[in-house]
Amino acid sequence: MRWFFLLFLVLNLFYYVWHQQQVPLRAKEVPAMEPYRGSQQDIRLLSESEGVPKEVPSREHVAGGEACLFLGGFQQEVQVRQLEQRLVSLDIRVELRSIDAAAGVDYWVYLAPLASRQASLRQLRELQARKIDSYIIAQGDLANGISLGIFPRGDSAQSVVRRLQDAGYEPLTRELPRAQRSYWLRVAPESRRLIDEPMLQGMAKDFSGLQHQLMPCETIATKG
Repeated sequence: MRWFFLLFLVLNLFYYVWHQQQVPLRAKEVPAMEPYRGSQQDIRLLSESEGVPKEVPSREHVAGGEACLFLGGFQQEVQVRQLEQRLVSLDIRVELRSIDAAAGVDYWVYLAPLASRQASLRQLRELQARKIDSYIIAQGDLANGISLGIFPRGDSAQSVVRRLQDAGYEPLTRELPRAQRSYWLRVAPESRRLIDEPMLQGMAKDFSGLQHQLMPCETIATKG
């Protein structure tokens, strides 16, 4: 009987060992995966990003505000008038504008006004007697002074200054901003859809020097 009991015990131990070998191992938990899962939640498609516009604005803008299409850039008003007639015939509404852009400086050589107009006139006659081109200044802060010429180049102005200094005078110079006027047609917003690239290319062949630009709608003066 005792042998039977020992045999039964040995069989139970054998069965327990065999059963433990058949049970699959439990997966080991990895805590470091939690931050990774958190970072995955921050990944989005580019199309979902707030930095990508979902639609293109229907109206264009520039630094100075709302942008309008301008055609022209001509130095002569007659040219822009011809372009205006062409566009009006195509039912395109436009408005004539002009713009004065800085185009460098001129150099004005002059003599400061003297104590009286009579003294300045005597000095003028003296200069003219020496064959020096000179004119009395009629108005402004230099009224009754004497103008000795306006020159597009600084070296030309300095040459005149040295000549007058050698003759005993004290000439001065002043820089005068030089403006260049150009003429443009502002296309009305409701007519802009009627102008496309093929049309612009065609008009460029008929109007030499034609330009087209987007500029702030209200920064160019209306031509009166």
